[in-house]
Amino acid sequence: MRLLVDAHAVIWAVDDPSKLGLQATTALQDPGNDLVLSAGTIWEIAIKVGLGKLSLSMLYREWMHRAITDLALTVLPITVEYAEVQGSLPRHHGDPFDRLLVAQAQVENITLVSADPGFDPYGISRLW
Repeated sequence: MRLLVDAHAVIWAVDDPSKLGLQATTALQDPGNDLVLSAGTIWEIAIKVGLGKLSLSMLYREWMHRAITDLALTVLPITVEYAEVQGSLPRHHGDPFDRLLVAQAQVENITLVSADPGFDPYGISRLW
């Protein structure tokens, strides 16, 4: 199963796995699943670290390389198609990074790993 991993899910998977939901933990640890990380999420985490709103267990670049390697994440780029879909989404969720994840989940028909019920009005599959 392909799974798109939300920012908080990847942060918790690396720095505090006890915060993950049971289904999320099982899915992230299953080697049969293809874990995908949006380029937007990489950018979102960098912005929050740079603004001092987020602390990671190591320097950002080292932490991100470790997350990608340890979780065997594939980076999903931002494309014109995703941007177009994002632009047409209703504003159920105010965060543009989260709306990007919705667009990517819709276009790719993949499940989002996230604790945020704010995604549910979009009708995408969410696992936690």
